[in-house]
Amino acid sequence: MRILSKGIALILVFSLFAGLSSNAFSQEKIIPGEYYNMTDYEKLTGKKITKFSEAPMLSELVKQGKLPPVEQRLPKNPVVVTPVEEVGQYGGTWRRAWLGPSDKAALTRIVSERALMFNKDGTKILPGQVESWTVSKDARVYTFKLREGMRWSDGEPVTTEDVMFWYEDFLLNKELNPTIPSWLTSGGKPCEVEKVDTYTFRVKFAEPSPLFLLNVCNNWAGKLFYLPKHYLKQFHPKYTPKEKLDAMVKEAGFQFWYQLFNAKGPDEWYQNPQCPVLYPWKSVSSSATGLMTLERNPYYYKIDPAGNQLPYIDRVTHTLVGDEQMVVMKAVSGEIDMQMRHINFSDYTLLMENRAKGGYRVLQWKQAIGSDPMLCINQNVKDPVLRKIFEDRRFRQALSIAINRDEINQLVYLGRGKPRQCSLVSGVAFYDPEWEKMWAEYDPKRANDILDKIGLKKRDKEGFRLRPDGKTLAVTITFPSGIFGAWSDVLELVKKYWEAIGVKVALQPVERSLYQTRCDAGDLEIGVWFFDRNLAVMADPGRLLGTVTDGPWAPLYGKWYSTGGKGGEEPKGDIKKIYDFWNKVIVTADEKQRDKYFKEIVNLHKRNIWMIGTVGELPQPVVVKNNFRNVPEELISDSTISTPKNGRTEQFFFKQ
Repeated sequence: MRILSKGIALILVFSLFAGLSSNAFSQEKIIPGEYYNMTDYEKLTGKKITKFSEAPMLSELVKQGKLPPVEQRLPKNPVVVTPVEEVGQYGGTWRRAWLGPSDKAALTRIVSERALMFNKDGTKILPGQVESWTVSKDARVYTFKLREGMRWSDGEPVTTEDVMFWYEDFLLNKELNPTIPSWLTSGGKPCEVEKVDTYTFRVKFAEPSPLFLLNVCNNWAGKLFYLPKHYLKQFHPKYTPKEKLDAMVKEAGFQFWYQLFNAKGPDEWYQNPQCPVLYPWKSVSSSATGLMTLERNPYYYKIDPAGNQLPYIDRVTHTLVGDEQMVVMKAVSGEIDMQMRHINFSDYTLLMENRAKGGYRVLQWKQAIGSDPMLCINQNVKDPVLRKIFEDRRFRQALSIAINRDEINQLVYLGRGKPRQCSLVSGVAFYDPEWEKMWAEYDPKRANDILDKIGLKKRDKEGFRLRPDGKTLAVTITFPSGIFGAWSDVLELVKKYWEAIGVKVALQPVERSLYQTRCDAGDLEIGVWFFDRNLAVMADPGRLLGTVTDGPWAPLYGKWYSTGGKGGEEPKGDIKKIYDFWNKVIVTADEKQRDKYFKEIVNLHKRNIWMIGTVGELPQPVVVKNNFRNVPEELISDSTISTPKNGRTEQFFFKQ
């Protein structure tokens, strides 16, 4: 094996295969708001961290004998988090708002931790709960070293016993995992995991798996390689007598043991305060209380450069509200300390007008969203006549150039966005300026000519075009109601533009969960979402593959691919080519060749425009109280890297 990363090793995301090594320490510069192994930080700075400190609330527990000293609660080589502005102060409660259990991401995206972590902009991989790692030359074998002395939030050590429990008793258990996640498979076989010693484990693949580390970091794909065995084994039939387990299942109101196991496990950590975690804050209440409260983890494995154990903030509370507008109202009234979730650009003017009253500032982070919203022309639409029309790329091209993106940008987004096609944002890997402009110039005359030429020339009495079967060419745009700010305003304009070229449009807002259900089933004609997940796109290609069905441009084809042909519909033509190229990407260790294959996927989207863009690269308003510090003034916002966690929430603090 050749060393890919050891410690900080800031390796470019698209160079994650064997044969590359980390930069020399002399070439590295300390970056504010980033992660470093303590040993590496000391080498880079020439400064030793010899003394550790803790929050007063923990010092008191140490005095009472309820906690061991901080030195015993930290691993031997903790992660150093460099502050964005300054070393912080302990204390305070971070007030936020959420929409209830369905809004789980409001919690997870401020605490999210992985074995490895993306840097702030998703271009490099940094150490997380894993201290170091190596990769074989053929990208089949990955060796990881856990942090010696790292502990779960209840004080129990994290070891490879937890790794093997995750692998043998969770991942390979067919009742818990009927299907192994694709990122943990190769050649149709699940990965193999073996224990090397107390803190070292190895992951092996049957075929090259060069994107594996990206998926470890990815907020959507990556999960822990370890589960708290000491806690969860009580809910597993391998370790608990059937009679006892059956009684617990019945008492909890479940039918099967695996339902209880999942309810008690890390995915539901916020509902179960007893579940040990490795996050900066742990749950101390359930959502049933109305006020969701998180409290500092006394065993958190990160420190600041002064040796202070993080996080700085004692508690985080989430007040339950009914909708997004109530979140904004709480921000305006000064009842939120820092939040971006459920705050949209359409709220920007109101927020700016009330800054003095609310005692906050409004930051503008860059959204890694190529279109907000995008219109997904469902290639699996149920109506056979409409499907044939939708499958003709010329129809999609005509719809695209009929949209006046400049007008949308000015009227809806105050000119702050970028009129563009639904494509990857500038500054990320595989950004293509040609794709950004492809079929994006407003030209209604040409749109009309195209529709005439493809046989949609006849019109009804109202002036709308007729389909080949003689019916009015009418489409329904379905979108989730009550969320995502200005979408309804944008869609009213799109309706006007498309009806001007003879395509009748109905707008159909539906509740979000119903929207998702209909997307999954392929029931929509045209769906609406945003083109997000642009960072580290090889780690999260769901938008381009059509496997993320809230953007339903090919939901049944995506299901076919995701299930290995067991569900959905088998794709054809250029969509089938996308999956063929992706199958090559995921086994190609050679970076240049891998990038060529992925570029072909981009080219197929450029050619076909299955997703039609409007305006993208909008700023993301972030409400931050004036005394709430260490929040980056500039940051790229993307779900793949769990924003705002990429702003390093554990080093946020209240300045006294």
